[in-house]
Amino acid sequence: MGHDEYYKDKTCIVTGANSGIGYALTEELLKRGAIVYMAGRNLKRIEKATEKLSVYSDRIHTVIVDVTIQEQVEKAIENTAEEAGRLDFLFNNAGVGGTLPFDKATIDDWKRIIDLNLWSVIYGVNVAVPIMLKQGFGHIVNTSSIAGIVPPPFQALYSLTKFGVTGLTESLRYEYKEKGLHFSTICPANIATAIFKKSIDGVVHNDVKIPDDAIPADKAAKQILDDLPKEKGIIVVPEELREWWLGYVFGKAEDGMFELAHERRESYNNYYNNK
Repeated sequence: MGHDEYYKDKTCIVTGANSGIGYALTEELLKRGAIVYMAGRNLKRIEKATEKLSVYSDRIHTVIVDVTIQEQVEKAIENTAEEAGRLDFLFNNAGVGGTLPFDKATIDDWKRIIDLNLWSVIYGVNVAVPIMLKQGFGHIVNTSSIAGIVPPPFQALYSLTKFGVTGLTESLRYEYKEKGLHFSTICPANIATAIFKKSIDGVVHNDVKIPDDAIPADKAAKQILDDLPKEKGIIVVPEELREWWLGYVFGKAEDGMFELAHERRESYNNYYNNK
C-alpha cells in the first residue's frame, strides 16, 4: 500500500492540532486525502488554523476538547467516530515541554505535565481501542519525544511523561497486533515549534530561542506519515538521530550526557543567580 493510499478517505483525530507538529500532521494528512478532525481546547486558535487550510474545507472538522479532562476526551472521540462512521487514526499529540532543575519543580508542576503529557494519552487510548477493535482496524499514534527514549538531564519531569508514553505505546503494539490494531510512537528531537517557548505552567517566553538544529514541522510530519504505513513502532524524527538513540542504549553516549548536564547546570545557575 502506498503512503497516500494508507490515509485516503480515512478518519483521523489530531489533538494539539492548531500549531506545531499537530498542525503540520493535519495539513499533511489532508494533502494525502484523509478526513481530519482538528482537536484543541482554544476555539479561536482552532478556527484560525482551519481557515489556513480552507482549501480542504470538505474534509476538515473541528473538535473543542481539553485533553486533561477524561469526560471531554471520551465525548470528543466517541462523537467523532459516530459522526464519521469509523475512527481510523488517533494522533495523541497534545503536550507541553518541561526543562528545569529538579529542585525547582513543584508538585503542581509535576501534576500539570503528567495530566497533559501522559493522562491525556491514556484517556485517548482508553476510549479509542474498543471502537477500533469493533471495526477491526485502527492506528493509534502517540507523540512521545527523543526524551522518551533517551533521558536528558534537567528534563526529569518531561522525560518521565514521555518514557511513559513510549512504554505504553510499545506494550500495546505487541498486545494488539493480532487484532488488527497498530500503535506507533513518534519521538521527535528538536522541531521548530512553539513548545520551546512555553513553560509547564503555560506561560509563553518569547525571548527563548528555538535551537538552531531544529527541523521544520512540515518536514517532520512528512517523515512521520511516510513511516506509519511501515507499521514502525518507534519513529525517531529526524531519522538520523536513531543512531544516537541506539548509541545511548548500548552505553556509547554517557560522556555526552554528562557534558550536557554540566552545560545546563551552569546555564541555570547563571539564570537563578541573576533573578
